[in-house]
Amino acid sequence: MQTRSPVALAPVAFAPVAFALIALAVIPLAVAPVAALAADAPLTPLQVPAKTLPVPTADISPGMQTFIAAPLNPNWDKLWQTGAEARAFADAQAERVVKGIPAIRERLHVSVEPATMGGVKVFMVTPETIPPQHQNKVLIHVHGGCYVLFPGLSGTTEAMMMAAFGQYKVISVDYRMPPEAYFPAALDDAVAVYREALKTTDAKNIAFFGTSAGGALALEMVLRAREKGLPMPGAIAPGTPMSDATKTGDSFYTNEKVDNILVSRDGFCDAATVIYAQGHDLKDPLISPVYGDMHGFPPAILTTGTRDLLLSNTVRVHRNLRRAGIDATLVVFEGQSHAQYQFDDRLPETKEAFGEIASFFDSHLGH
Repeated sequence: MQTRSPVALAPVAFAPVAFALIALAVIPLAVAPVAALAADAPLTPLQVPAKTLPVPTADISPGMQTFIAAPLNPNWDKLWQTGAEARAFADAQAERVVKGIPAIRERLHVSVEPATMGGVKVFMVTPETIPPQHQNKVLIHVHGGCYVLFPGLSGTTEAMMMAAFGQYKVISVDYRMPPEAYFPAALDDAVAVYREALKTTDAKNIAFFGTSAGGALALEMVLRAREKGLPMPGAIAPGTPMSDATKTGDSFYTNEKVDNILVSRDGFCDAATVIYAQGHDLKDPLISPVYGDMHGFPPAILTTGTRDLLLSNTVRVHRNLRRAGIDATLVVFEGQSHAQYQFDDRLPETKEAFGEIASFFDSHLGH
């Protein structure tokens, strides 16, 4: 009988040993950075060469590609010094936005009516059809705009999209802004509306939502409600929230001059927030809610994009919520800069974003 030679098996038999030896040789290199950190060694910034970024097109609609490919916001470096300067710009911008609202309202089949709740100006946004399961539920909307932009009717476009795509009644808060009022006026107004809503609607049937400064306000409303002993809402949807006004976070650097809306951490939005804060500590959780205690928060869905200057602001809030044991969902859209998912109600990305938020609310409100 012929005996099989063991030589052919040797490489297989000894392969794990060889791999282990290689791994052992690498371990000191892997441990070295930890040792350096322990010794308080300085961290070396990464030098990134200038590069050209193509417009991403995979799984992105032509309309959204147009937004992504747009040049940098020409107003990104308007560094207002006073509330009056910011308001002059806001009023001119609002006039242009308001001209397009009748067409949006007609396309979405929603009504928008001014009202007052708790002494605060609001707009009641109502879809043509409200399904039975939404009849006893209401969403409170706080608009974006770096705390100084989109006064009055111009701040209702996001509320109209949410009402239409989610088939919910929406209360859009027309909160006071500079130079009329400064921190914490916007938050006070939003919470006053919540107090008033609680008189007719159970907290578990109420949700907060908003984008940018509105996303931050949605988080701040929860912190203030808890501070005042008010019940928690059923859910929240902070869209790309301005959760850290101290300009802390990786994407403030990686997405600078990549985000074509906010453009820079030292741009108009930072200047506007400084005006709103009026000397108040920017790290206060009621201005930078990422520093707040998020234990006991309601379920949350957060939305952002890969080119968003506030991508890190959004990711950090999501991580803090998860660490606090909160049911939190993070939605990240390919290629989008700040808040572009709500720029045009006709785009599939817009319907998808608000559809996901509505679905999240459906799963959590009333429970």
